[in-house]
Amino acid sequence: EELKLLHEFAEKNPIYYNSFEKTLGGIPCIVYEGDINKYWLNSIQHNSSHAPFSPTWIMSAYVMTLFAKENGYSQIIDIGSGDGRIAYCGKVIGIESYSIELDNQLTDLQKSLSTNINFNPYCFDATQFDYSSLNLTKPLFFIGGLAQMGGIELATGVLKKIEFEFNLLDNSGWIFAGTVSKKYRADPKNMFGWGSFIESNSLKLMQSVSLPTAWSFKELDETQYVFSKFHSNSNPN
Repeated sequence: EELKLLHEFAEKNPIYYNSFEKTLGGIPCIVYEGDINKYWLNSIQHNSSHAPFSPTWIMSAYVMTLFAKENGYSQIIDIGSGDGRIAYCGKVIGIESYSIELDNQLTDLQKSLSTNINFNPYCFDATQFDYSSLNLTKPLFFIGGLAQMGGIELATGVLKKIEFEFNLLDNSGWIFAGTVSKKYRADPKNMFGWGSFIESNSLKLMQSVSLPTAWSFKELDETQYVFSKFHSNSNPN
């Protein structure tokens, strides 16, 4: 049933214009082809835009939401995935989910995809959003964008907003999209571009996992997703 709902997301999504059957690892699959150019160009026009729209692949988004469920997170906050696919996958597996997207065109797209699976799309600057209005208890934040493509600025703004509004950091988890591509400047603390950010913000690495998602046609490497959580100085473990 969950796999069927993932197919429905792709079938209803205007980003995808074609699909075909292909056997991968002995398993018959359906591959969806899409074009994000129209949405990408529109998303970078905003003055407060931090990271351009470049979506995580649907099955990779699904795997990451399973991580959230297995680790006891109560809510998923999808920030900047574009069409809300991470929040959608979270809702599919039974976790309360919210999608925060700056671009109104992408938000309208999300609303058209949330008629049967309501993943609560909001059109708002994630660095200014009132997270206390969501009554969060143990949220997992998914930050869209590589560290070198505006992800650091986006994550910093969201983290400061949460820290300023209420003491939620102790129970929060964070997932970042990393890279090992040599086209981007390496971080001195590594962690696929997020090491310095994680260390300076008292976050602790939980694990990293390589999942199929390409951020450009020239980048053949899988995307390294970095899972982390907050820890205070008084409780470093």
